[in-house]
Amino acid sequence: MTSLPLLTHWPLASLRLTTPQLELRLPDLDELAALGSLAADGVHDPAVQPFTVPWTDAEPAQRARDVLQYHWRCWGVWQPEDWVLNLVVLHGGIVVGTQGISARDFAVCREVSTGSWLGRAHQGRGLGTEMRAAVLHLAFAGLGALHAVSGAHDHNTASLTVSRKLGYRDDGVERHAVRGAAAVVYRLRLTAEQWQETQQVPVEVEGLAACLPSFGATSHDSGGQDRTA
Repeated sequence: MTSLPLLTHWPLASLRLTTPQLELRLPDLDELAALGSLAADGVHDPAVQPFTVPWTDAEPAQRARDVLQYHWRCWGVWQPEDWVLNLVVLHGGIVVGTQGISARDFAVCREVSTGSWLGRAHQGRGLGTEMRAAVLHLAFAGLGALHAVSGAHDHNTASLTVSRKLGYRDDGVERHAVRGAAAVVYRLRLTAEQWQETQQVPVEVEGLAACLPSFGATSHDSGGQDRTA
């Protein structure tokens, strides 16, 4: 039997986002293992829980396994009507974190949501802004999104700062139970027009054309380009 390349069946493996400092792509098994090790080493101050789902409260070895299983699960259940794209973030060829973008009924709603984390050793260096800018470019310039939404706890200054720097506007609040206490999450929203006015990070996207059906998008939505910048 002739061996077929992965791209024949899973074109998302060809997708690459590049910024001045970073490369974002689907991780291979070694990169996914490195991401799990980053999670095991710690993502935030243990005294504060920045995530609505407190997955980082697990023991280090379990955090690493959870990262691998989460990525595999998102690949396994992918549908154009409901998808979660988790990209590994590389700085100088080293795995430093992950940037996610997701949508439900994108073809109708044209709205995406984002989420991310960096290993603690790589925080405070401006990488969070570039990695978010990369997937926003994918969403607006590549897929033809009309809105992007995000959220962060009221104490998560770093995430809120990134959102405001990239042009997001306030979109209400939510209350969640985290570690047995009430937590306030600020919702934020960015429209395509606001993104166009505030985008500052140059981003290149490669390998998108073959992926468009997987996102529920069309070449008309994205301008029909396989490479956007």
